[in-house]
Amino acid sequence: MRRAAVAGAFYEAERSRLEEQLKECFAGVTREEKEGVLGAVVPHAGYMYSGGVAANVYAKLPGADTFVILGPNHQGIGSLIAVSEDTWVTPLGEVEVDKSFVDALPKRIIDVDETAHKYEHSIEVQLPFLQFRFDKNFKFVPICMSLSDEDTAREVGEDLADTIAKFDKKVVVIASSDFTHYEPDRMAREKDEYVIEAITELDVGKFYNRIYERNSTACGVGPIAAMMHAAKKLGATQGELIKYATSGDIIGDRSSVVGYGGLIIF
Repeated sequence: MRRAAVAGAFYEAERSRLEEQLKECFAGVTREEKEGVLGAVVPHAGYMYSGGVAANVYAKLPGADTFVILGPNHQGIGSLIAVSEDTWVTPLGEVEVDKSFVDALPKRIIDVDETAHKYEHSIEVQLPFLQFRFDKNFKFVPICMSLSDEDTAREVGEDLADTIAKFDKKVVVIASSDFTHYEPDRMAREKDEYVIEAITELDVGKFYNRIYERNSTACGVGPIAAMMHAAKKLGATQGELIKYATSGDIIGDRSSVVGYGGLIIF
C-alpha cells in the first residue's frame, strides 16, 4: 500500500476539506469532456498555486479505463524509470494500479520499483483530481522518471504506445510537470510560451531544442516528451493549451515565479 506522502502539505489531508479544496479549484470551470484526448500536461504544485490550472485540464478529460501518469523523480531515489504496482491511498480513498497493463509493459527500461515513488509528489497530487472527477471508475499506472533525455523519453513513449495498443480499453497518458522555476514573471511567461508552442505542435525535436535554447527549468521534460511520443504513435496530431498561470497570479509577487501550463493532446 502506497500511503499519501504530501497530504497536509500540497493538498488538504482530511477528506471533507480536500473535497472543498477541489470544489474551489473547479469553481467557474466548465466541464466539457473531449473524447479524442490521448494525452495531457498537468502541473503538480500545491493546489493553492496550480490547482486552478489542473482543474481546467481535468474538466476536459474524458473518462478512461486507465490513466498512465508520468512524473519526474524529484527525490532522486529508486530506479531511473520506475513503475509502481501498489495500491495508492489518498484522503479520498484507494486507487488501484492496472496490474495487467504493468505486466504487459516491456521491461527494457521500465522497472517495477516502489522506492522511487515513496516520497515523490508529482504523481500523487494528480490522484485526488481523478478521484474527484471519476470517483472509483478508473485504474492508473504511475511511472516515475529520473532521466529526461530524448532517447529515454522516446523509448518510454514507444513502450507505452505499444502496450496501450494491446488492450481494448480507453487509456489517457498524463505528464505531470511545472514549467519555469523561480524567474521573473515576464521571463517565465516568454520562455514557457516558446516551449509550450512546440508541445502543441507535437514536435518533440523542437521541444527539446527550445528547452535547451532557453535553458528551461521545466521539471517534467522527460514525462512530457514521453507522453508526446506515445500520443503521436497512437494517432494524436495536435495539442491545445487550456490554461496558463504563474504563482505570481496567486500571491502577487512577480519577482520570482513558477509557471504552470495545462494542455491536452488529441
